[in-house]
Amino acid sequence: MPKHTPQPVMRIVLNRELIVHTAVGLVERQGPKALSMRAVAGELGVTAMAMYKHVPNREALVRGIAEYVMATLDLPAATAPGDWRAGARDLTLAFRRTAAEYPRSLALVLASKAEIPVGLRAVERALALCADAGLDGRTAVHAVRVLMAYTLGTQLREAGMSRLLGERPGAPDADLDAAPDDPETVAFAHMVTLPADLADPRSDADFEFGLELFLSAIEGMGRRAR
Repeated sequence: MPKHTPQPVMRIVLNRELIVHTAVGLVERQGPKALSMRAVAGELGVTAMAMYKHVPNREALVRGIAEYVMATLDLPAATAPGDWRAGARDLTLAFRRTAAEYPRSLALVLASKAEIPVGLRAVERALALCADAGLDGRTAVHAVRVLMAYTLGTQLREAGMSRLLGERPGAPDADLDAAPDDPETVAFAHMVTLPADLADPRSDADFEFGLELFLSAIEGMGRRAR
């Protein structure tokens, strides 16, 4: 009688990196509300108890997600001394790319009030650029924080507008075009002339416009400080 050869059993080797990577994928697919220890365990095909050795709770999982996402920040090469504005633009746009790649994960981190580990090198680069622009230490810290808030806030606004417009039936600007002579429509005379611009949920031109305003303000503050 032939002997039955048992099939090898494939077991996942759990570690913190695998758990966090899986959690990021889950959040980006299903949103922040989907995150739980049980949900991540289900993605991995293990029990939640098996993960506790590596990630003790949901708060630690969120911290891991923050670290994972910010580790993808592609720090641009340093610019020549005196060219602080170009350096600031490059650094901000790199941060924007990271925010665009992981919008739901960043929304989760912000909602949980977890500390965002931007990274020492990125912070040092940003502070050095502010110093090059003529800002004192405390003002430079304020500037870096405001620029981070602007970048993250813009990304969340764009993501929110995309979902809002996606839920509306028909074209996003249908309400404005449907009845141009309607009294209510006439009341929005400026809006009816810019339907395509208003309906664009993600506008790089908007971001660039705000960024240039911010950098011009920094430049003015630096000149007054000298």
